[in-house]
Amino acid sequence: MDTNPQMFCYQCQETARGTGCTLRGVCGKLPDTSARMDLLLYATRGVAILNNLLRSHGAAQRDADHQVIDALFTTITNANFDNPSLDGFIRRAFRVKHGLKIKCGELGIGIPDMPEVALEADPDDYEKLEPVTGVLAEKDPDKRGLRQLAIYGAKGAAAYARHAANLGYEDDDVYACIEKVLEEISREDLSADDLFKTVLYMGEGGVKAMALLDSANTGTYGNPEITKVNIGVRNNPGILISGHDLRDLEELLEQTAGTGIDVYTHSEMLPGQYYPYFRKYPHFAGNYGNAWWKQTDEFEAFNGCFVFTSNCIVPPRPKTTYMDRVYTLGIVNMPGTTHIEADKDGRHDFSEVIARAKACPPPTEIEHGEIVGGFAHHQVIGLAPKIVDLIQRGKIRKFVVMAGCDGRMASRNYYTEFAKALPHDCIILTAGCAKYRYNKLPLGDIEGVPRVLDAGQCNDSYSLVKIATALKDALNLDSINDLPIVFNIAWYEQKAVIVLLALLYLGVPNIHTGPTLPAFFTPDILKVLQEKFGIGTISTVENDIATMINN
Repeated sequence: MDTNPQMFCYQCQETARGTGCTLRGVCGKLPDTSARMDLLLYATRGVAILNNLLRSHGAAQRDADHQVIDALFTTITNANFDNPSLDGFIRRAFRVKHGLKIKCGELGIGIPDMPEVALEADPDDYEKLEPVTGVLAEKDPDKRGLRQLAIYGAKGAAAYARHAANLGYEDDDVYACIEKVLEEISREDLSADDLFKTVLYMGEGGVKAMALLDSANTGTYGNPEITKVNIGVRNNPGILISGHDLRDLEELLEQTAGTGIDVYTHSEMLPGQYYPYFRKYPHFAGNYGNAWWKQTDEFEAFNGCFVFTSNCIVPPRPKTTYMDRVYTLGIVNMPGTTHIEADKDGRHDFSEVIARAKACPPPTEIEHGEIVGGFAHHQVIGLAPKIVDLIQRGKIRKFVVMAGCDGRMASRNYYTEFAKALPHDCIILTAGCAKYRYNKLPLGDIEGVPRVLDAGQCNDSYSLVKIATALKDALNLDSINDLPIVFNIAWYEQKAVIVLLALLYLGVPNIHTGPTLPAFFTPDILKVLQEKFGIGTISTVENDIATMINN
């Protein structure tokens, strides 16, 4: 067996089309880290196979559900760069799998003869097992691409399921879907057509996962409301919290109350500002900075401490000064940072962060003013009569869904220029960090309705679907596809993948995605997606305005 680890990763938009990252990920991931992730995912497929088997007998194990979503989540782009942490996840996977085998034996259930189930290994075996566990173990490029598309969708759904579970909201249908997908992509007898059906099934699970997280967030913190968010700074020391997990935000705000420290959101945590629950904290100061990829520049000016709750973290540059003030939670880990473990109730003690922040100078202002958000489904549905009136009077011609991810490649400036070039009778519906390409532009409003309606985080793409459905009903249309609405989705990593799969499952056609198509879309996969759904890529701003808006 070849014992040299063969790194191959093409799960994010920055990888070379058709080849992927082979020596070091653009994200900063090293081959030994990538190989550990492959071993973890392979072992987790065995857990999923066994737990789904137990589920068919009414005996699925919740600790196995949690192991599956955590393993998928920690291997998402820009989440975990720490080998010892990944070793812990690997040991957990094999420990859980062993427990499931024992449970099957107790119930007299035969164990499937599948290599993912049979494999027993230690974290140190990652290198010699890479030819078996790695992406390139599948030789057929079409089947490989479809398997990875399903896995990437599962990763996005798992992230949403974990955030919901942290708030006490769980849905066995979501776990069952994710685990069934991992089971299906482990079968060697599936054709490309079978795998394509599995991909769409993952899209169905994605809809359920987003709905679950929407219920968890709104059920706990209220429905987002139209909110003006300060993007300047105050004169107190600060802690900046990044990522997606609202429970972590709540805990940090509660523990910093009365300490003289201000809390700022960053990147995908910006929508935390829209929830009415958090307004009771006067030290919830505003949002600092922009999308995740600018942090290596912007964090130097913040001066305080940083808390990462999910995938957003970027490896430091050689002369970075702030890494010893970075704290990670949950599935996030980075060498050189401090990881705060949760207690038995899943809560974190931020006392070390608070003490460190008190000794820091206040943030340096990098911009000032306000941005407006909070246009999730409950808020926009309340505006439906006004919006319908504007549509009927010809004041609103098109809605453009520009959800998804941002990234550092220069080609992403397309989305800024596209937003600038949109006719003044068009409204942008957005969710995710893609909004940072245009949410600070002076695009104005249409009779009081802002031309950028920010629903929130990437998972709040579910809100955009609910908004479209409500408008369809208000206009007495048969389908959301009859609405004056087009989809121009920016993808970067796995959460945008599950948003795309969810939209495909819901039957939304003619989605444009970019700035490039995923490297795992082989010509044959792309052909099927184009024929069945009209999937396309962006071209130029001028051409896309002509085809999407003026057509």
